[in-house]
Amino acid sequence: MSWTIQNPDVPDDPCGADAGFADWSGLPPAARLNAVAACTAWAPEVQARFGCFVALGTAEADATGPLAGLPYAAKDMFDSVGRSPGCGLPGAADGDAPVPERAAAVLERLDGAGARRIGFTTMTALAYEPSGVGKALNPWNRDIVPGGSSSGSAVAVAAGAVFAALGSDTAGSLRIPAQACGVTAWKPTYGAVPVAGAMTLAPSLDTIGLLARSARDIQLLAPVLATDMAFPSEPPARVALLSDAVEASEAPIQAACREAVEAIAACGVSLEQRQGLPAIDALSDPLFLILQAEAAAQHGGLALAARDPTLARRLAKGRDITPDRLVAAKAALSGATAPILDSLFGEAGALLLPVMPIRTPPVAVADPASPDFHAATLYRLSAYTRFVNALGLPAVAVPAGFDERGMPVALQIVGRPGTDGALLALAAALQARTGWHRRRPSDITDFPSPLAQRGS
Repeated sequence: MSWTIQNPDVPDDPCGADAGFADWSGLPPAARLNAVAACTAWAPEVQARFGCFVALGTAEADATGPLAGLPYAAKDMFDSVGRSPGCGLPGAADGDAPVPERAAAVLERLDGAGARRIGFTTMTALAYEPSGVGKALNPWNRDIVPGGSSSGSAVAVAAGAVFAALGSDTAGSLRIPAQACGVTAWKPTYGAVPVAGAMTLAPSLDTIGLLARSARDIQLLAPVLATDMAFPSEPPARVALLSDAVEASEAPIQAACREAVEAIAACGVSLEQRQGLPAIDALSDPLFLILQAEAAAQHGGLALAARDPTLARRLAKGRDITPDRLVAAKAALSGATAPILDSLFGEAGALLLPVMPIRTPPVAVADPASPDFHAATLYRLSAYTRFVNALGLPAVAVPAGFDERGMPVALQIVGRPGTDGALLALAAALQARTGWHRRRPSDITDFPSPLAQRGS
């Protein structure tokens, strides 16, 4: 495959989907005043069509903060005052969990900055499933999975119910639904965003992040969540394409990534090619061992056999992992981090690779109850995302076009720890040259006009 840049002037909106929703950054102040009412009115219709919310209702917020009026949703894994999260478990809302007296730290920060929370979104059980089957319908195609585990958050953004949504990412749970639903995602550097008041799955890997309509909207929200991190406005000067990861992907993924890489090169960054798959693949075994062991330690005592037998079997995998094996896996990963980073990045400030090597799969292929179920497909969903969690790296997933079915494809921009701001700046520069992130599903035509992209 040749990656010679042949078309540096990538045209705006290089795709055939319909013009879509405005992002918050693009709304004039007068339009922002109408956004909360518009989203509050539109969200019940989105819920009726796509089933992405577990609760609706506008929370109180500071009307004068830097995010004043920005409508957002939160994955149903965060404490809020007077409400325990359901965490995707059947019947969890009827349980005996103590009622929180304080909201999760991320909710406090967004609400304190003036963002308006309009609801909580669906998620896969305990955030421990990557396809999102049964948790929401993909607004691009109901027969295609929405991605997981932050399924409802991605669907809510893609369908125009909110401008941004909180989610979590332990092995790809923000970036996978970002591809499936055609939205932008930020997986922060490990530890940059507080997890207090959030459900845990694997504490060594868990991160809290965002799904939004654009990278520039995330640039507004990220400093509110990661208050101890600097967010420079300049992108990295040099980026590396992991060409072997692209070449190992399905043809429609390759084609979309080619066009996105051309657009990034047109942003003025220096582009080189590197090999990354051997290092990425080597991280899978230790990551899965840590994930399985910590998930079993966190949730293995739940009585799930009757309520969710698939989840119960998944948790059971970690019960036989001894503490010594877990410690050894963490030590090996820690010792290998520096050389692996040097191997992957070299002198580059960011890596480019697909979010997934495969097209977003049909529901029938990802549903264990279906005769067409293919377990290996679930494994491949996170093949290019989980190494990021293993190394604690930041990543941004950006829409990069569409496959032959009209389904979104996404590119992943990955950096060294603490470079979140530079990654977001590069994503914003890419989106200033392209229109993939502004598209909406073609059968959503009746949304309120305050949410429309100007000129659409």
